[in-house]
Amino acid sequence: MQINFQLNIKNTIMPQPTQVPTHLQHKPIIAVNNYAKIDAIYADNTDTVALSIGRAQFDNSQISAKVWRYNPERWSRQSEELPIHRALDLSILTVAAFMSDIDSAYSLTSLREEIVDRNGVAEIRDYYKKHEHMLKPRLEELRKVLNTFFEKQGL
Repeated sequence: MQINFQLNIKNTIMPQPTQVPTHLQHKPIIAVNNYAKIDAIYADNTDTVALSIGRAQFDNSQISAKVWRYNPERWSRQSEELPIHRALDLSILTVAAFMSDIDSAYSLTSLREEIVDRNGVAEIRDYYKKHEHMLKPRLEELRKVLNTFFEKQGL
């Protein structure tokens, strides 16, 4: 197992984990370990250690997505866990936001998203343009994985 190191408040070196913990309430089934190396603009400068899909911490019968964050001494309580449908809805909303048009009178998705800040729409587009070199490959991979999923499902 690979371990990174980071200084804690007392300037002593503390090991920074690179893999999801399996002893906490969220039970990982599939993980992206060492995510800090590929965390886009935050690569090698992040508290995010891993991503996982697993059994939800508050309802073991549900599957959830988890972002694992680690502060200098322990797993962070700011680690986010989302039910799978919310993780997918955020992905749908993200792509729709990249395509939003302030002159459009209708939403782009079944989520019925609404423009709350008309000036912010340009910010989202500008953000995409500025970070396209990191975002576009992820979107292309998402399309590829979705196409493969639907082909295997016979859809």
